Amino acid sequence: MIKRLFPVVILTAGLVVYSSLSAQQVKEPQTNAEWSQPYQPFRIVGNLYYVGTYELACYLIVTTKGNILINTGLASSASMISENIKALGFKLSDTKILLTTQAHYDHVAAMAAIKKQTGAKLMVDEKDAAVLADGGSSDYELGKNGSTYQPVKADRLLKNGDTITLGTTQLIMLHHPGHTKGSSSFLFDMKDEHKTYKVIIANLPSIITSRKFSDIPSYPDIAKDYEYTIDAMKKLSFDLWLASHASQFGLHTKHKPGDPYNPKAFEDRKGFDQAINDLEAQYISH
Repeated sequence: MIKRLFPVVILTAGLVVYSSLSAQQVKEPQTNAEWSQPYQPFRIVGNLYYVGTYELACYLIVTTKGNILINTGLASSASMISENIKALGFKLSDTKILLTTQAHYDHVAAMAAIKKQTGAKLMVDEKDAAVLADGGSSDYELGKNGSTYQPVKADRLLKNGDTITLGTTQLIMLHHPGHTKGSSSFLFDMKDEHKTYKVIIANLPSIITSRKFSDIPSYPDIAKDYEYTIDAMKKLSFDLWLASHASQFGLHTKHKPGDPYNPKAFEDRKGFDQAINDLEAQYISH
């Protein structure tokens, strides 16, 4: 289960050079084919929509003052996300705020391009800002071979419990470090025609390194951060839950393309608790 949900990333792939980086090179790691496989966008609940790929979860929140996009997937996914948003009847150009659950290339590689195209403000956990600004080269694990995506600078640095507001929509950023120094989750209310749901987009604290935590001098607090995040997630209260990867929250067993609108498919507290327990076991045995 852990291997399926949290695959090991191998940094040995082709080279991509972005003109905005001058001579700096971006090494794009090998990826799972499902990370770039198209997936039909759909309405999750209220004004919250899934616009990501088959495996890399990206979310659109439509508000009265423009839209919020959470995560962008791979660099090659920018056009797919735009088309998914268009298919739902919205415009990428209406994006006003960009957010991410973690500063790894599979969730932010298209962030710089979309930020430039839309003029949206990028808001990130303050602990991930430096990694985003150098394209991932300072990441304690995935930065071993240099930048893995085009650098992008944050417009606002967020701390645990900070609120992101657009129109009448408010999200609370929760600092859930470990997977990255600034991994974060987002908690918010989403109302549809029948009721209001408390939604969590959770960045589950999977362990991506085979090294002992004590052998990571660039992240001395990593073990403490994992322990904190696992404990904090156990205490979360919500109605519906989602995650950074589709497989982490069982998207493809809960929703099939063409299925009718059904927010309750994403309730699954039992599945969330099991995922956290599995990760805790992985952490303890690491």
